[in-house]
Amino acid sequence: MTTVSAAPSRLSVATASLRHVLFALQASLIAMVVGWVLDVPATLGIGLFTEQFLVASVGVALALGFLLIRSNGTRSERVPWYDVVAALIGLAACLYVAVDYPKLINELVYRPWDGVIVASAIVLLTIEATRRTAGNALTIVILALCVYALLGYLLPGEFASRPVSLTRLAVYLGVDSNALLGAPLQVAAIVIVPFVLMGQILTRAGGGDFFTDISMAMMGRFRGGSAKIAVVGSAFFGMVSGSAVANVASVGTITIPLMKRSGFPATVAGAIEAVGSTGGQLMPPVMGAAAFLMAEYLQTSYAEVMIAATLPAILYYAALFIQVDLEAASRGIVGAPVASLPRVGKVLRDGWFFPIPFVVLVLGLTRWNLQAEYAALISAAVLLVLAMTIGYRGRRLSLRDAIDAIVSTGGAVVDIIVICAAAGLVIGVLNLTGVAFGLTMQLLAVSGNDLNVLLLVTAAVAIVLGMGMPTVGVYVILATLAAPALVKAGVSPMQAHMFVMYFGMMSMVTPPVALAAFAAANIAGANFWKTGWLAARIGWCAYLVPFLFAYSPSLLMTGTATDVVLTFVTALMGVGLGSAAVVGYLRARLSPAIRVACAIGGVLLLIPVDMFASAWLVNVIGFAVAMA
Repeated sequence: MTTVSAAPSRLSVATASLRHVLFALQASLIAMVVGWVLDVPATLGIGLFTEQFLVASVGVALALGFLLIRSNGTRSERVPWYDVVAALIGLAACLYVAVDYPKLINELVYRPWDGVIVASAIVLLTIEATRRTAGNALTIVILALCVYALLGYLLPGEFASRPVSLTRLAVYLGVDSNALLGAPLQVAAIVIVPFVLMGQILTRAGGGDFFTDISMAMMGRFRGGSAKIAVVGSAFFGMVSGSAVANVASVGTITIPLMKRSGFPATVAGAIEAVGSTGGQLMPPVMGAAAFLMAEYLQTSYAEVMIAATLPAILYYAALFIQVDLEAASRGIVGAPVASLPRVGKVLRDGWFFPIPFVVLVLGLTRWNLQAEYAALISAAVLLVLAMTIGYRGRRLSLRDAIDAIVSTGGAVVDIIVICAAAGLVIGVLNLTGVAFGLTMQLLAVSGNDLNVLLLVTAAVAIVLGMGMPTVGVYVILATLAAPALVKAGVSPMQAHMFVMYFGMMSMVTPPVALAAFAAANIAGANFWKTGWLAARIGWCAYLVPFLFAYSPSLLMTGTATDVVLTFVTALMGVGLGSAAVVGYLRARLSPAIRVACAIGGVLLLIPVDMFASAWLVNVIGFAVAMA
């Protein structure tokens, strides 16, 4: 009996100890980030390099990653000894660099043995942590680039790279501010973490329930109301989560069964939720991590990126909403009984304070010209106070819940920090080998300096690279390799980077590897392949609109007010007509000839008025087709 009871006792003690360690690591990570954003070290008279903060953050994230995530990518409280060792080595190596960085940075050119060892450990553990959090695709890309860096000088002609030694590669990737400790990691640790903190507090305070309730109250009584709840709810929640798969996993568990019960087939329900959740990465005011990286690449404010993304995001969700409405009409799916739905007035009375932090965020970004991370922290603080004093439906956030929400952010951002560190490795290899500049020239040569061909090639590359890779990783690679070619071809930097981000994002619903569609199909119990292709069809607008704003910046709110308004109005009409063509229904089933006419009219209306000299005439023809 003693032997039998001892094992569970030891296991429970080990589990309790692990929880304490995880709590301490998560709290330390959040404390470091908040302290850095609030400039606490300078206030205390402590001079620190940004790289010291970044490498310390990576160390804590690596320790959390190996303690939380097993080698097969699952999460478990049973931690093998080798994961504990990996966590300790990662934390120790990063803290060593953080403490000794001022001295190391001057000696690394000579590649001292201690610098080589710790840099190698950091790089290898980051690659393994990337495999666990982001899957094999990004890992394979990093390893292939490392092999190319070491052996690329043996390749013939224009494919050859500069010769790089193993020690030089390890030191550069692990410690240099142009590689792992570069811009992607800086954005992740300093900018994105405060936004995730705001999202965690919002979720604990009942924000998810509020957005679901308001979506049901607003849309539930209309035809196809369950699917419209999914669209609106995914847009609301996506503004905070910024992750397509996380959005599907949270919102989809409610909306997909709701759609199935109302009459939508499982495949359609999964596809609608996948497309709705994917658009969250583009929905202002809080977009996905790639948007923050874009601001860093373009050396502009996040507010500028947010403004530029507004009209395309509205068109994206308008197309989805219209298709859902027409799909419901074609299937005879009616709304839910009004008596069974929450009342808009009551929902707003209970949760009237939830929009306030978003108003503070937008004002902070646009009017007060605050840095994005500072505005997010202020908004999170406002939300925390409101949730603890008012609460949703009378349920105030307790002090314990508030602490849990803040600390749990440390675990929620592990994936983002690791992936952005991996993105830094990609940039480092590209810089070290000089392949980035060479590939830009090759893209221009392959396209024959024809912008049409270059855009098509870039879109295809973005979707292929995005298969199984997180949007952040795809965006970093394309922003480094493809966006410069678009800029050289005459596209403005904002247009070029928004173009590659859109197609990187759409890889989430584009087969054969469509992570958001796979997650939605799993919840719906539907065939993955059919769900993926249906999601790609429903998301047709996102494959077309980037080409339009690549030729004309008016869709990105650049240009005269007249051009922007006319372009947006005609584009909305085009989206409506194009959606009818895709669904094959308007007031009744459309014949093949009418569907073709609708498609042509929709495309003509989508053409921006300032795209070329006679674009207005094209819009008039499209309008005539629509009226006919």
